[in-house]
Amino acid sequence: MLERLPAPELMSFVNRVKPAEEKIMISFDLDTYIYRPLAQVFNFIATPENDFQWQYGTLTSVQISTGEVGLGTRFRAVSHFMGQRIESVYEVTEFEPDKRYGFQSRSGPMDSHTLYTFEGTKGSTKINVSTRVGSGDLSQKRDVAVEKKVKKQYRENLALLKDILEADRIKSK
Repeated sequence: MLERLPAPELMSFVNRVKPAEEKIMISFDLDTYIYRPLAQVFNFIATPENDFQWQYGTLTSVQISTGEVGLGTRFRAVSHFMGQRIESVYEVTEFEPDKRYGFQSRSGPMDSHTLYTFEGTKGSTKINVSTRVGSGDLSQKRDVAVEKKVKKQYRENLALLKDILEADRIKSK
């Protein structure tokens, strides 16, 4: 399971005592409710080709392995973040239809793991996104500004996802 980071008030102490070569982590959980059926929300999120519609900065995302999306599926994403063009390959590491969809970076400048969990409620779908990002090649020390920007971007992504799905503004692949 994913490891939780120490409370924010401990981070400055942790940063002083841990080895310099250890990668710094950005870690957070966010959730939202989308007033659409569970299967519709899950299928939209678990289709890499939809990413550009609701993830700010994503220029393209395509599945590069064959077959249906499931455990082991790989996809390539090209995005733009903080003035840098980023190309990464991801692998689906958790896949349980209408319940869990997770992926981990396999190449690119950041080590990341993202997990979406889904829960049907009366007339809506609750989504939780849990993200852990290692600094990789982007920086060698914890940068609070970068952490805030990443978290803000994820919040905006969820808001855009909600707007798109609730308004049925889904573009064809």
